[in-house]
Amino acid sequence: MTTTGDDRTTAMTGPWWWERWRGAALDAGLAALSAAECGAEGVAFARDAGLPVPVGVGFGLLAGAALLIRRRWPIAVVLISIAITPAQMGVLLTVVGLYTLAASELPRRIIGALAAMSMAGTLVVALVRANQDMAEGSPSIGSEFIPFFAVTAAIGVTAPPVLLGLYVGARRRLVEGMRERADSLERELQLLAERAEERAEWARNEERTRIAREMHDVVAHRVSLMVVHAAALQAVARKDPEKAVKNAALVGDMGRQALTELREMLGVLRTGDGTKAKPEKPAEPPLAAVAFAAAAAASRAVDEDGPCLAELEELVGQSRATGMAVDLSVEGEARDCSAEVEQTAYRVVQEALTNVHKHAAGAKTHVRLAYRSAEIAMQVENEPPPEADASSDARLPSGGNGLVGMRERVMGLGGVFVSGPTDGGGFRVSAVLPAAV
Repeated sequence: MTTTGDDRTTAMTGPWWWERWRGAALDAGLAALSAAECGAEGVAFARDAGLPVPVGVGFGLLAGAALLIRRRWPIAVVLISIAITPAQMGVLLTVVGLYTLAASELPRRIIGALAAMSMAGTLVVALVRANQDMAEGSPSIGSEFIPFFAVTAAIGVTAPPVLLGLYVGARRRLVEGMRERADSLERELQLLAERAEERAEWARNEERTRIAREMHDVVAHRVSLMVVHAAALQAVARKDPEKAVKNAALVGDMGRQALTELREMLGVLRTGDGTKAKPEKPAEPPLAAVAFAAAAAASRAVDEDGPCLAELEELVGQSRATGMAVDLSVEGEARDCSAEVEQTAYRVVQEALTNVHKHAAGAKTHVRLAYRSAEIAMQVENEPPPEADASSDARLPSGGNGLVGMRERVMGLGGVFVSGPTDGGGFRVSAVLPAAV
């Protein structure tokens, strides 16, 4: 009676309708006591009814044993107790039956109706018995106290077991409700934990993607320029020693810049916040660690030491130094934007120039930057490359992730990114970013 549904099915370990053997033993004991009581009272019933004593005793034993089915059919037990009330037997049967009925899940109107019937039967029997005692001259209370005695006896036999049963049933339902809520809460917590693990995995994947994109943007451009200068150095080493020395210096400078940027990025990855790690600090919970990593990633993405649009002229100058014909035009009034927007715009131009070095070496390139009222637009367009020259071919490898990374960066800020070949045989990369994010 304390479980429902599938839990009740799994909790039943006793025989027949009993959930436990302990409940079966209790009901068997109560049935034995009730049968003994009704059997003893059956002797007087048989004498008053003019029946053989064995018949009265057998009737009492059978009626009292009805408590054995009180958990399965409580209504039947109460009806039996009401039926044998005129025979003046079954007090234990009545009390236990009413308690079981009140503690069950039956509707209150059925409980109230059967309890009223039992009280009425007890009241009538008490009145009749008191009047018979007075008629027989047995010493008893006065006739004016007979109604009071009968009402008290009826209430005393009926009300306590009904009230106790209602209390126990309500408490049982409360415990079941609390248990169900606890199970529901446990399932919700488990679901939340699974979702948190999924979000943590998603955050880790996003962080890996962001790191790969940063590594690509930082290293690919510098190394591409180094390879171009190295190819030019190889071509002019004997013809123009002075230009070879200049190209070698540029290669050295770019290599040092690439190493510096790479060292800074690896340092941030090792410490998480740019400070020395503290090994004695206790490990944070997984979700807290993920949140900290995401915050650190966001702070690194907009670090004030990162590239900005003010350095765009220097970026274009590095490509010019390799011999590429690059012109830069700026439209509108230059203004400060959020660091994340400026860094993304810089990276788009940087990666677009790197792609020109890789796929259209020697092609004339136009870089345009436009400051608008609520957005910033940038475009890098190269003309068709000249005829390939084996002496100047740098054979730059391509990973195929440059355009993907640029698109991810721009779309992540709510911008628009378009790339593709032009009608004249060149290639164009265009992006529009909101000025503030």
